[in-house]
Amino acid sequence: MRIRNQFLFSLAGCLMTMSAVSVAQERNVALLASSCAACHGTNGHSVGGIPSLAGSSESHIIEQMRQFTEGDRVSTVMLHHASGYTQEEIELMAAYFAKQ
Repeated sequence: MRIRNQFLFSLAGCLMTMSAVSVAQERNVALLASSCAACHGTNGHSVGGIPSLAGSSESHIIEQMRQFTEGDRVSTVMLHHASGYTQEEIELMAAYFAKQ
């Protein structure tokens, strides 16, 4: 019984930590994505001629960012922005905008 209680206590601690990490990661992703707002609109909903990111598929956003970083797609602004992110950050932001 004692071992079972220790196991359950440990499991509860792990789950609480995972939840806290998840919330922190969501905040970090939202902060990263907020740098896109000036051109792509709040939460990726553009009001101008610049494409909206909200609702785009993750794979589409990742591919566009790859094209910018590798110079396959020409843009003065996006080349610099895309080059400033790691692949993991790009994937996190792509998932964030796909959910908007």
